[in-house]
Amino acid sequence: METSSLSLQILTSLGLFILGFWLGRAGAALLGWLGRLTPEARDDRYWRLAGWLWWGLVGLGVFSLGVFVWRMPLEPFYPWGQRLYGWLGERGLAVLLILGASVFFYRLVPRLLQRLPAGTSQEFTREQVRAQTLKSVLESVLKVLIVALGVLLALSNLGLNVTALLAGAGVVGLGISLAAQNLIRDVINGFFILLEDQYGVGDVITVGQLSGGVERFNLRVTVLRDLEGRVHFIPNSTIQQVTVMSRDWARAVVDVQVAYEAPIDRALEVVRDEVQAFYQDPDWRDKFTENPPEVLGVQQLADSGIVIRVLLNAKPKEQWALGREFRRRIKLRLDAEGIPIPYPTRRVIQG
Repeated sequence: METSSLSLQILTSLGLFILGFWLGRAGAALLGWLGRLTPEARDDRYWRLAGWLWWGLVGLGVFSLGVFVWRMPLEPFYPWGQRLYGWLGERGLAVLLILGASVFFYRLVPRLLQRLPAGTSQEFTREQVRAQTLKSVLESVLKVLIVALGVLLALSNLGLNVTALLAGAGVVGLGISLAAQNLIRDVINGFFILLEDQYGVGDVITVGQLSGGVERFNLRVTVLRDLEGRVHFIPNSTIQQVTVMSRDWARAVVDVQVAYEAPIDRALEVVRDEVQAFYQDPDWRDKFTENPPEVLGVQQLADSGIVIRVLLNAKPKEQWALGREFRRRIKLRLDAEGIPIPYPTRRVIQG
């Protein structure tokens, strides 16, 4: 009998130690996260102090429970431990289990969503865009639902009237919604962007004066990263018009200038020949669509030269690489053919 009682005390003490360690670590992590949200770096020491105080409070509770479990007559720890033990048995253990399950499922959501198929093709496709965007939105929604459900269940187990709380929250939410109309518009506009598949994660878009790749999208905000690496956060309610440069197919428009002294028919023949050679190059063929490139002809008689326009039909997000490579090739080819390219000149007349 004494052996079984001793074993029970040891197992209970081990469980209390694990529970105390988890509570201390979770509370300190929460306080650290709140500290990172404060704009002033000098406030960090107060949050660190709050973290140490939390660890001390948890340690005191675990020590008091240990005193009660081992029946040690230490005042005032024994009565503290007795009351804590009674609370844990009545409601506290259920609350802690709910909070622990909420944390577990909160961290499990990203791992589960990683298993969803996102397309195995190396090419940039709309299926991949939709899959990445839906994953991002689902992750946000599921995390909010898990946190809300966990808080409501924990409060219910603490004896609070959740129904009355929800009714009061509805009244408060109505007042907040009147003051947060932009947030509601963000969510509604984000929902229709997602529903209509206007753009998604991985697309290259232009919104107003901002251009870049969509790094993250949810119902409230669109996050762009531009060519210089700057990140732009755009509320969805402010997006009135968006230009998508990576949907289904794209086109590189290249204007080639030759000098007025160059024979124009010969120049057109050289440009067409170089375009065809570029299109048939096996190293670049997979970046083109099935539609071959087009040489439209003389586009403009400019101030310093004749403009020949070329259209390169590209797969999504490949138009910029094709345009750069073709400019390099046509420059080398025109030099080899002896066809001059115009450049600014200055004539000085001395009187």
